[in-house]
Formats: sequence, C-alpha cells, structure tokens
Amino acid sequence: MKRALWLLATLFLAGPVAAQNYPNRQILMLVPLQAGTAVDNVARTLALRMSQSMGQTIVVENQAGAAGQIGTERIAKAAPDGYTVGFVNDSILTMLPNLNPRLPYDPLKDLAPVSRVAGNNFGVAVPAAASPKTLGDLLAQARARPGDIHFSSGGSGSPQHMAMEMLAGAAGVKMTHVPYKGAAQALTDLVGGQVQVLAQGLGVMVPQARAGKIRLLATTGTSRSPLTPDIPTVREAGLPGFEFATWFAVVAPAGTPRAVVDRLNAEILKAAALPEVREQLQAAGYVIYGSTPEQLTEAITDGLARMGRIIREANIRLE
Repeated sequence: MKRALWLLATLFLAGPVAAQNYPNRQILMLVPLQAGTAVDNVARTLALRMSQSMGQTIVVENQAGAAGQIGTERIAKAAPDGYTVGFVNDSILTMLPNLNPRLPYDPLKDLAPVSRVAGNNFGVAVPAAASPKTLGDLLAQARARPGDIHFSSGGSGSPQHMAMEMLAGAAGVKMTHVPYKGAAQALTDLVGGQVQVLAQGLGVMVPQARAGKIRLLATTGTSRSPLTPDIPTVREAGLPGFEFATWFAVVAPAGTPRAVVDRLNAEILKAAALPEVREQLQAAGYVIYGSTPEQLTEAITDGLARMGRIIREANIRLE
C-alpha cells in the first residue's frame, strides 16, 4: 500500500518537476510541410532565436505529405513533454479537418495551442512567359476554356488549394487542380511552365517575381502589399470582397504541462519581438502576430467554423 502511494505521488510530481527543469535537452520543432515554404522559413527564423534564448538547440525537421497531415499526426502522438513541438499553418488546423472527417488528429483535442506567430497574404502568379498580363486576362481564358487552366498546390486541402478554389468560385470559373506533395514543388513547376497558375504566400512568391521567373497578377489582401505596391489586389481586379490570408502557429501534443506551454509561449513572444526578427520577417512580407494559448484556441475555433462554411458553399472536396 505504501509503495502504491509512493508511486502515485511520484507520478503526480513528475509533471511540475519536469516543467521546472525545462528545457534540459534538445527540442524538436517539426514542420509538417516542405523545406523552403513560407511556414518553414518563419519556423527556422524563430527556432534560431529561441535556441539562443533557451540555451538548448531547437532542431527544425520537415515531414511533408498529405498537405501536412502526416507530420501533424506525428506531433499529436509525440510525448507531451515539450521536447516535440509543431510549427503548422492554419490549413492544418482549420481547413483539413473540414475536408477530411477521418483525419487522424483533432486540432482542439489532440494538440495543445501555444501561440500564433505570423502570417501572410498570397500572390496569384503565372509563369513569366505566360500570355495573361492581368488577373482579368487569366479569368477570361478560364471562362473561355473551362477546366483547361491548371493550378498547382501543396496538396489537397492546402492553403494554395483553398485560395484558388475560392478565387475560381468568386469568379464563377472552372479550373483544374494539380496537387503536389508540397508547396515548394508546386512553385517549381509553375516556374517551369508545367502548370498555368498558383496562389502562394508573398514571402516566397516575391523573390521569384523579382528574379523574373514568374509574373504576379494580384494579391489577396484587403489592400496592396508594401512588397508589391504596383500589383493590384484581387478586389481591385474585379472581385469585390475577396480576401485570403494564412497564419502560422506553434502547437504541442495535448497533455503538455501548462508550465511548459507558458515557457514556450514566452520564448516565442520574446523572439518575435526582437527588432532584427521583426525586420527580417516584415521585409519578407510576413505579418507578426503573437498570442496567448487561449487566443490561438479561439483562432482555431473561429477558423474551423469559417472554413467549414466556405468549403460547403464552394463544394470543395479532396481529390
């Protein structure tokens, strides 16, 4: 009986003690998307500064596949001790759950929200040598040849997929979706001319546009981006009310001690507040957020409802 009570007390105290000593070894930050994507770029910027502050290395690892589903399942099933965290986008938390009722994770039950970090608007682009000079030109071609315009994405249910489906729905045109295993490859094949159009984060689109590899036709925010002041918004191009933006967040496995979540949250906010980090991210077109765990929970809840409504109205389905 005494031994049983001792074991129970040991288990009860293990969480607080572990939290007090956290972190005392290397942390894995799992990005369930390809390297070189907007999500990956921000994750690596943040992880470097957090490593310096926390005195422990944060290793960023990419595990792409199924628009983030594979890596996120691994995050959800990891030990809830703060040594495996995830850096994900809102698609993984709010879009995929609406598209796939058999998803192997529930964003509100299987993940512990830590903090929103940043986000960005998208650019709609075509290959540099393509004939459309404006978004109006592209949509006119899509109306004249329903289904002949092919757009790439980082996978079914990815932000690139959702942005283009929303654009096609708003314009009343039909385009054909070509899903890839990641957004980086989707952009590579746009540059190579294998597909006709892609909507992707400005943080990765603008360098390609400046290098003359793609042509930006429009941006998806409510106003023009400081990065591309000469590029009209989708609204200006003739679709009033259109808006698409995405955001990124850090999550941990459900059951992670609150003290560990709070430490991670504090370190994220500290890193994001550094002038050099803010300058670097803002120069690349990212908007810096920062939030409490509760605010992230609210963002996920609101996003699930909003994206569910959009998906139903547009009749978007996984291929």
